[in-house]
Amino acid sequence: MARPFEEICKELRGESREREMLAGHTSLKVGGPADLFALPADRDDLIRLIDNLRTRNIPYLVLGGGYNLLVRDGGFRGVVISLARMAAIAETDAGLVRVEAGATNGALERFCSEHRFTGLEFVVGIPGTVGGSLAVNAGAHGEALLDRVENLEMLREGIPTVAPREALRYGYRHLDLLPGEIILGASFRLARGEAAVIEDRVRGFLAHRRQAQRVGFPNAGSFFKNPAGEQAWRLIDAAGMRGVSVGGAQVAEAHANFLVNRGGATARDFLELAALVKEKVRETSGIILEEEVRIVGEA
Repeated sequence: MARPFEEICKELRGESREREMLAGHTSLKVGGPADLFALPADRDDLIRLIDNLRTRNIPYLVLGGGYNLLVRDGGFRGVVISLARMAAIAETDAGLVRVEAGATNGALERFCSEHRFTGLEFVVGIPGTVGGSLAVNAGAHGEALLDRVENLEMLREGIPTVAPREALRYGYRHLDLLPGEIILGASFRLARGEAAVIEDRVRGFLAHRRQAQRVGFPNAGSFFKNPAGEQAWRLIDAAGMRGVSVGGAQVAEAHANFLVNRGGATARDFLELAALVKEKVRETSGIILEEEVRIVGEA
């Protein structure tokens, strides 16, 4: 192990793994190795780790649930940080629902349902973690996560910072974050609702998602953003790309905006398939699709 990483591991209270394959940590099941994979024990451990990395000018990547992410086959030169151990959810004295970034969307929805908070039922079935979902302003059925946020907790230049929603710059499937900025958690101000009504909403959203997005293979969710006034899957379908494959990567038969791993796919397969989809859509509609999936790492 290189000396800088050895020193970092000694100071980390959590777990670290050298040359960890990122394919095992992404929903697409592709991606090469990280120089170091770190799981901080808690918030303080994370802050100390980031300070060490910044001091040594070591690149880092924060990983949520590995959804909405494509890691290239060469992996990541630096430290990949998992927030899986930062997953607490609680009601505050002010009546807010506070959640750490490593909690899953499913855990957040269950907490809200059990405590009769309404307003986040739409997150049911959205895979991944709250931190990752906040970073891309995930949503469904015309609703988005950041619209429900009271404030966002971030690590900005190594300093914990709390920003009210009004101070955030966000929109459809994006949140403006500074380079290296990390989402630590968020607080939501939600109304109380009737248990039966909340349960009906959750059941309806979940049924719709299961029917519309039953693709059956590893995927990263919607691969492309919906252009203004359009739906990406319709444009891809109209371009004749449904079911088209490159290597082990395929445009899903069940949902044309999902690229799936039919087995043995590489990141390069997905990148070549995505480029082909974009070209065909441009030729047939004049619209240039933009990836919703974040692409990182070395070729």
